[in-house]
Amino acid sequence: MTPTPTPATTGESEVADLCRDLIRIDTSNYGDGSGPGERAAAEYVAEKLAEFGLEPEIFESAKGRASTVARIAGEDPSRPALLIHGHTDVVPANADDWTHHPFAGEIADGCVWGRGAVDMKDMDAMTLAVVRDRLRTGRKPPRDIVLAFLADEEAGGVYGAHHLVDHHRGLFEGVNEAIGEVGGFSFTVNENLRLYLVETAEKGMHWMRLTVDGTAGHGSMTNKDNAITELCEAVARLGRHKFPVRITKSVRHFLDELSDALGVELDPEDMDTTLARLGGIAKLIGATLSNTAQPTMLGAGYKVNVIPGQATAHVDGRYLPGFEEEFLAELDSVLGPRVRREDVHTDKAVETSFDGALVEAMQLALKAEDPIARAVPYCLSGGTDAKSFSELGIRCFGFAPLRLPPELDFAGMFHGVDERVPVDSLQFGVRVLDRFIDAC
Repeated sequence: MTPTPTPATTGESEVADLCRDLIRIDTSNYGDGSGPGERAAAEYVAEKLAEFGLEPEIFESAKGRASTVARIAGEDPSRPALLIHGHTDVVPANADDWTHHPFAGEIADGCVWGRGAVDMKDMDAMTLAVVRDRLRTGRKPPRDIVLAFLADEEAGGVYGAHHLVDHHRGLFEGVNEAIGEVGGFSFTVNENLRLYLVETAEKGMHWMRLTVDGTAGHGSMTNKDNAITELCEAVARLGRHKFPVRITKSVRHFLDELSDALGVELDPEDMDTTLARLGGIAKLIGATLSNTAQPTMLGAGYKVNVIPGQATAHVDGRYLPGFEEEFLAELDSVLGPRVRREDVHTDKAVETSFDGALVEAMQLALKAEDPIARAVPYCLSGGTDAKSFSELGIRCFGFAPLRLPPELDFAGMFHGVDERVPVDSLQFGVRVLDRFIDAC
């Protein structure tokens, strides 16, 4: 009997397994500097790249906080290089809340489930799959490609991208453009049109601590200088405050594209109607229409019958490109004079235009795999490692291509429960990234 030949390994055939392997490495980032699992993830990535002849380097900024970087030689070394970056850390997950264990990497209902499936071990896996396939088959990219798999993005990148930019910038010599996370995913308008949102901008951040000092005393007594009361009133004002609509260049471009796609005029001052048409991605787009400041933590007191002398809160503040000063002034006005504000972590807003050869390569690659595709720019409400790489003058885009089922709440799974990515979306991404590399 003639044995059945084993199918040849390809990027498409192994991408789901690569994604599952990465999910099974618990790289939860608690924001306390521990970063368990990042070293193991860096070693896994390095091993997968070295298997086909690359010589990746692992950079450890602190114990266990490791990133992997490798460079692939292109056909034309005189051309500027392209950076493809992703982070290996994830936010924590409570297994009791999930349908499938967040670190099991199970495949169910046609999807890979687990923490990081969309943020962003899917892109890590697609990048590894494409690169391994090209190395396996001897296909050089047109220009040098730098690969960076990074620690600590979920806590601002201090131990990852920021560390490499500050201390190892030679790794990125000659790089002028980059692609990374939270872009290239689909939004189905109708049976004849699918928009793919490419990130061209992202809000800046002010993670901050708010403090109010008051008069300590016995809990049984009247106290008109209660720090908790004063702080809670200020936090409530801030939590309910609506910052004014500010339409940036990237948002304006997205709204124009959306207006054309829907065949309706969109009024920036009446965005509730527009957002209602966007389904799950309304969460991503709605937060890019204004500055935002969300209270996230409260702390005060140590005993039920003691009024503490101090109360604190933490706030996640995000400002649009060009509106940092306005944001901070409005923030202080809302909080009032009793609240002392100090930054815990800050990072800048970034924005680039939606044009040039790299954008054309994205559009061509998407269209080749999805005839009804149209790439459009958008602004990300959060932040990515693009903030760090922009310090080197690198033009950064979010392009992790996924063709998604219209009913999948993709935006809701970022840092959410039951994070998952369809296997066929991963395979689509491999094909698009492969074409993109050839065209760029």
